Amino acid sequence: MTEIRRRPGDGTGGLRHGTTTFESLREQAVTLRREGLSRRQIRDRLHVHNNDILNRLLDGEPAPEWTKRPNAKDDLRAKARELRLQGLTYDQIQLELGCSKSSISLWVRDLPKVDHRSPSEQARDAALKRWAHESPRRGEAREAAIKTAREEVGPLADQNLFLVGVALYWAEGSKSKPYRRDETVTFINSDPGVIRVWLAWLQLMEIPRERLKFRVMIHESADVEGAEQYWADLVGVQRTQLQRTTLKKHNPKTVRKNTGAEYRGCLIVRVSASCELYRRIEGAWCGIVGAVDSINRGECPI
Repeated sequence: MTEIRRRPGDGTGGLRHGTTTFESLREQAVTLRREGLSRRQIRDRLHVHNNDILNRLLDGEPAPEWTKRPNAKDDLRAKARELRLQGLTYDQIQLELGCSKSSISLWVRDLPKVDHRSPSEQARDAALKRWAHESPRRGEAREAAIKTAREEVGPLADQNLFLVGVALYWAEGSKSKPYRRDETVTFINSDPGVIRVWLAWLQLMEIPRERLKFRVMIHESADVEGAEQYWADLVGVQRTQLQRTTLKKHNPKTVRKNTGAEYRGCLIVRVSASCELYRRIEGAWCGIVGAVDSINRGECPI
């Protein structure tokens, strides 16, 4: 229990004798405050002229409304809050009202923050959030569809592999032109799965491994040695058995997306002494086109 001893000149009202507890004095001060008295009235009523003690006695008790002075900035504060709710930034409110940003911050700090992003940025971010939510579900559906399609293939008959290899080459291999006759089988691709299928096709065609030449083509800024080792391991040869790598010069004005550890360039597979093989591929492709084209059946539109 705290006691306040009243003595002459101590700022507590000049009582010459006796003591009173702080708790009882605070109870009186709080009662008077809630009755609507001002600090000065409470001070005079209780004879407490020490501001520190008076502050402690009234701690936590709000002042009556009638004691508050009218604030010239109340209208500005209300207008600032209105503008903030309309989505204006601090800078825009400052230009509108001519007050400091520190005052604006104090007045509107409890309001929701303004979204400064452009409509396109907001749409993009909203799409990213939707995609983050949908991605796992779509991923599961994708994996299930791929698994079902993979099981539908089943064992691959020689005839099926033959047709697949011919179509792959006509899409990705080099082709002889009327203005440049070059009947050499040269195949290039960056997909390791496609390369494995092509090598299986060459094996079906009974092409000896010693007739196969391998060469990597990759951007000079990539991990050349790592790419060479990757492709050498894939096709089952020593890295030293690869032909000299073709380096593609990097254009700084071009924004490339095929970068990072997964980028390994392309592998070129060339079959030496392959004129007869090329003609067989071309003929088989004409047969495929003719088989699906009832109008031009038997003719090759090359």
